[in-house]
Amino acid sequence: MPKKRGKMRILVLNCGSSSIKYQLIDMETESLMAEGIVEKIGEDIALFTYKSEKYTKKKREMVVDNHEQGLQLILEALIDPANGVLNGLEEIDAVGHRLVHAGEHYSDAVKVTEHVIQVMQECVSLAPLHNPANLKGIEAVKVNMPNCPQCGVFDTAFHQTMPAMAYLYPLPLELYTTYKIRRYGFHGTSHNYVSLKAAEFLQRPLESLKIITCHLGNGASMTAIKNGKSIDTSMGFTPLEGLMMGTRCGDIDPAIPIHLQQQLGLTVDEVNNILNKKSGMLGLSHISNDMREIENEVFVKNNPKAIMALDVYCYRIKKYIGSYFAVLNGLDVLVFTGGVGENMPLLREQVCRDMEAIGIKLDGEENSRRTDGIQVLSTTDSSVTVLKIPTNEELMIARETKRLLS
Repeated sequence: MPKKRGKMRILVLNCGSSSIKYQLIDMETESLMAEGIVEKIGEDIALFTYKSEKYTKKKREMVVDNHEQGLQLILEALIDPANGVLNGLEEIDAVGHRLVHAGEHYSDAVKVTEHVIQVMQECVSLAPLHNPANLKGIEAVKVNMPNCPQCGVFDTAFHQTMPAMAYLYPLPLELYTTYKIRRYGFHGTSHNYVSLKAAEFLQRPLESLKIITCHLGNGASMTAIKNGKSIDTSMGFTPLEGLMMGTRCGDIDPAIPIHLQQQLGLTVDEVNNILNKKSGMLGLSHISNDMREIENEVFVKNNPKAIMALDVYCYRIKKYIGSYFAVLNGLDVLVFTGGVGENMPLLREQVCRDMEAIGIKLDGEENSRRTDGIQVLSTTDSSVTVLKIPTNEELMIARETKRLLS
């Protein structure tokens, strides 16, 4: 809870299966005090990165057996007399977690309680890689900071406003009613954040806007937003559905995995590995899942495989824009965000090319100009405003944590 000093400092954690990303944010100014990552937890050698205004980013190698030890490292760095930014751990008012999956249980940020933990445990089968890691992060805070309030924002929460016609699959209904097989969607915190920033930037009520948000990174998804609510999104039951991604295939004929098993004799695990880790940009290009490398291969080397893979990637985004234009019955704002969406003008140009029929006209010169912050990429006579908006999921989590505890 807020201390007498009148400030609120929130530690935001994003716990993966073998990593902890962190940011310490001063909510009085919404400024970043420190950030970093603990990587390769549980492996022979872990990597610890810490960066603050007065301490240059450095990586240290050490042994970190579990998430409790990882969090302990982070806390020690934050209060280190030489390079820390806090006088003591009591100056951390709350911890905000990025949480992945709670099924249909939550449509808003939550205070972490025993009931929330139970729900997350029940949903482990829906997110077997992410939920156990999130739970380890919550437990690590309990051990290291037993009196510190914890809150969480679920990736799936923003999409709980989707209507049944958007989230139901045309499968036997009992697969939904009994086993909760449905579209959940992910990257919700990012889609929510950039839609709010778009409305703020344009000085228009969010409820008046029809928005399509494109979160493009190694993982990629799109969301149709109407009246400030998610009404459809490209990721589904898992983050495998939807757009072509760095290593994930996105939408394919569902009979293909069956064919791979029956005709090629592949196991379920082998097929899963192909679809999640060997497909997408990496699979089609045979070069890399890193779009910076793909861009170089296209621009510098004119590599036909890279060109083909990028064509498929952009074509699929374009198809989703058309689909969501129909669902929204129009479009006011198209947003590009995420590491790829924010930093790859070539991709944005290719996606928006020949889209005048639905009111999208890109300003080529402005699109090529690399700047920080929000950028208008469309021409003055474009009926759709195209924006580049840097996402900030950590700040969104911190804001939601502050709101819950105020």
